[in-house]
Amino acid sequence: FLYHLENNQVALGFVVGLDYQNPYLSPYDELQRYKTHPEIAKTLEGGRRISYGARALNEGGYQSVPGLSFPGGALIGCTAGFLNTPKIKGSHTAMKTGMLAAEAVAEALKSGANPADGLPAYTEAVKKSWVWKELYRARNMRPQFHWGMWAGLILGAIDTFLFFGHAPWTLKNKADHSQLKKAKNAKPIDYPKPDGKLTFDKLSSVQLAGTFHEEEQPCHLTLKDESVPMAVNWAEYAGPEARFCPAGVYEYVEVDGETQFQINGQNCIHCKTCDIKDPTQN
Repeated sequence: FLYHLENNQVALGFVVGLDYQNPYLSPYDELQRYKTHPEIAKTLEGGRRISYGARALNEGGYQSVPGLSFPGGALIGCTAGFLNTPKIKGSHTAMKTGMLAAEAVAEALKSGANPADGLPAYTEAVKKSWVWKELYRARNMRPQFHWGMWAGLILGAIDTFLFFGHAPWTLKNKADHSQLKKAKNAKPIDYPKPDGKLTFDKLSSVQLAGTFHEEEQPCHLTLKDESVPMAVNWAEYAGPEARFCPAGVYEYVEVDGETQFQINGQNCIHCKTCDIKDPTQN
């Protein structure tokens, strides 16, 4: 996407489905390549970067909506997965569910309900609202693409134009990390080096992300098994975390002629991609 803003500014972004199969794919480098498209490049020519960020979108939709309330709180908007994935739009559902939650809270306070019971009225209100109907109509659009682009487009057309979002089936989502192929079964991707004018390296971009960590702060990124990155991720998947991380947090470096796994926690911009895409969930 590319949005024009005030003061001659633009907001540029690139959305990548984390169910991709090729371990050599780099979402960050796909963004850089996107900027080299002639129609995009001419808009960016002569400009300068002022900020950078990356976030994981909750795109599971209807099939993946969790329990919406808990003692003392509720999940609203994209936190609950109310993003309309085909439209990549969620501000309208966030506002509506926020209103429904507020109404449920007001009613609970008025009736003296026990906070430990959560907000069942909110869950009921959401499922009776247009938000739930919209998510239902779009429920199959994303999982249809698990069979490839053409199959997804054909099935999407059937679902949309023949059944109007009310197809007599509901497809299931699959964990994104389970879709990754082994490196031996995938084709390496050769990304061009950044030119420093239109395309840039990760580290210089991270400096514009606005995240700060204390110098001696303990690393918040931990591993269940420290042997897995080298024994599995590197050996079988060619180290995909070095590519799927948009901030250069994970690296495979050469030390005394040996490849070692390194975590640069200070680079983290808290996008949650590693939680989702790590093939071993380590």
